[in-house]
Amino acid sequence: MAPKRQRAAGDKRAKSRKKQQLHEEAAQLGPAVGDERAKAAVKEAWSRGTPYSHGGLELDFRPFPHCVIRNFLRSEAFLQGLRRELLELNFHNKSNDLYKFQQSDDLRKRTEPHISGLRTVLFGRFRSWLGDVLGVELETTVDISCARYGYTDVLLCHDDALEGRRVAFILYLVPPWQSSDGGALDLYSTDGNFQPQSIVKSLVPSLNTLILFEVSPVSFHQVSEVLTKDKFRLSLSGWFHGPSLERPPRHTEAPVPRNPHLPRDETVLLEWISPVYLDVSYQEQIQEEFEDSSEIQLAGFLKEEKFREVREALRLAQIQWTKRGPPNKRCYEVASLDTLPQCVSACWELLHSEAFFLLLSNFTGLRLHFLCPADDDDDDDDDDCADKTKTEDDTRDGEASGSTAESQSAHASSSKALSTPVCSGELRRWSHGDYTLLHDAEAARAEYALDLVLPFCDTEWQSQFGGFTCYVANEEDEELLTVYPEDNSLALVYRDKETLKFVKHVNHRSSSDSSSTSPSRALYNFSFVYYE
Repeated sequence: MAPKRQRAAGDKRAKSRKKQQLHEEAAQLGPAVGDERAKAAVKEAWSRGTPYSHGGLELDFRPFPHCVIRNFLRSEAFLQGLRRELLELNFHNKSNDLYKFQQSDDLRKRTEPHISGLRTVLFGRFRSWLGDVLGVELETTVDISCARYGYTDVLLCHDDALEGRRVAFILYLVPPWQSSDGGALDLYSTDGNFQPQSIVKSLVPSLNTLILFEVSPVSFHQVSEVLTKDKFRLSLSGWFHGPSLERPPRHTEAPVPRNPHLPRDETVLLEWISPVYLDVSYQEQIQEEFEDSSEIQLAGFLKEEKFREVREALRLAQIQWTKRGPPNKRCYEVASLDTLPQCVSACWELLHSEAFFLLLSNFTGLRLHFLCPADDDDDDDDDDCADKTKTEDDTRDGEASGSTAESQSAHASSSKALSTPVCSGELRRWSHGDYTLLHDAEAARAEYALDLVLPFCDTEWQSQFGGFTCYVANEEDEELLTVYPEDNSLALVYRDKETLKFVKHVNHRSSSDSSSTSPSRALYNFSFVYYE
């Protein structure tokens, strides 16, 4: 006979287990999952890749295999209890290049009655049902959390790819919801390189509806921006784990072309740039500040009349704008250079000119012109000075004060081999829905570079609209620097191989303002990158 103390301890543990079991609310699956004949039909359709619809269950393969199950849970009372428990959780603000929303902690160990009841049925009976339909042995691993999307929240284009994830799911617990509220699950088509192209199907959230899809090389999707201010898009989401689908080699984009400077002398600087920035002593102050922080913003950079002329010209219909993608990397418009008005084209040439390369060298101390010595060229400073003096002598003999292509060539042939400074650039237009994302290819190609952004705001642009540039350390979410667009303020940022950048999603606030007669706003900027 067991001692009384041992029996008491055993009784206590049994009562505790019984109490926990009683505390968990049992969740019952809806009729679409409980019908064995329907399950056999879904399994057959999935194996054949053919659409299927019966009752509240729909299986489709356009643009990739996904399944919609309405009335997923049988009890409305259970749904209300589940929703109440979820709204009482602590939510954390989540924001980076890809998303902005609120998320709960992992729910795998939560003990609330309805949350634990759902978890039991979802990763028990339903996991077994799903594994039978797919013909795959799914693991018992639990990945589940709650997301709450409010006004302007969004999750941009991605494929969910991560080792071990086999099926993604979303269970909606929303109030009455319409397509005009935003927050739809958008599904993308893909091209021959397995890159997303365009949205071909949008699934509007609906209470007690479960959506699931296989995580695959083509499962690109997004949560479109929430446009309503009056309610939250509440959902549970996660993944069932199992053997990952085979993935093809990752597509490699062609590198962006880089070009040396255009042979333009300092007269272009005198024509365009505010005189204060051409003062040598002020350039020295700028360089000291830049070398301390690796970034600077130069307000009022262009002459005011030149700035206004370009800003007005950017609104002209003659400029042809083309959308740049793919959407898992970027989404914005870029101008066709041969359609630019004359003053805009002249501003483009300014930023591409030899004189401007030399000015940037003076601002930053970087070797963006042969007259600026490299870091290890201290012994050759006298030679550099001689070359500079020769250039000035040539100027007094009637040549332009800026060095010409011929003089640079002569210098290069008489000195040790140095890389030729180059740049790449675009004229971009940003409006509601535009962004850029961090991606693996960008990280692999990261190098030392000087970023330049010169903004032209269509109307007053506010930071809450998005469209600002964020710098982050590779594989880290914490922002190192945020550069907000300001009219006629030249932003310069020097980044190393471990620093990446993205442009934050331009949200709905940019296109709706009761105090403005304009229905929409656009942000224009010249975006250049210079390499030593």
